[in-house]
Amino acid sequence: MSDIATNRKARRDYHISEKFEAGIELKGTEVKSIRAGKINIGDSFCRIDRGEAWLYQCDIRPYEQASHEFHVPLRNRRLLLHKREIRKLAILTDQKGATIVPLRFYWKTGRVKVELGVGKGKDQRDKREDLKRKAHNREVEREIARAHK
Repeated sequence: MSDIATNRKARRDYHISEKFEAGIELKGTEVKSIRAGKINIGDSFCRIDRGEAWLYQCDIRPYEQASHEFHVPLRNRRLLLHKREIRKLAILTDQKGATIVPLRFYWKTGRVKVELGVGKGKDQRDKREDLKRKAHNREVEREIARAHK
């Protein structure tokens, strides 16, 4: 499974509690654009609407070599999930402050898959604590590496 795009802002801004794997309904030119790396998922999010999961604000740039069929870059795309997974996502997002964000796009057996995360927003204090923890872990790793030399 090779990553196509990663949403690094999602892990910074949200406490991710659960992850789901979903397929995505794409057009042919969108797949070719994704293969060329023309995708941005930084501002995208998901919603459950009438029993279907939808991905919003996912920017897939048009494929330049397409002859006649061009897609809309910011169109809403349907996510392919089982009904029980959609129901579970709907229940999880009914909680106050919970949202569904795409964490990464990747290839799996020739198909594009989306890793979704259910998360609650972090406040500024939580973000600072994460940065302190990362800096501390980095220092510990450096000391361990020096001790092993």
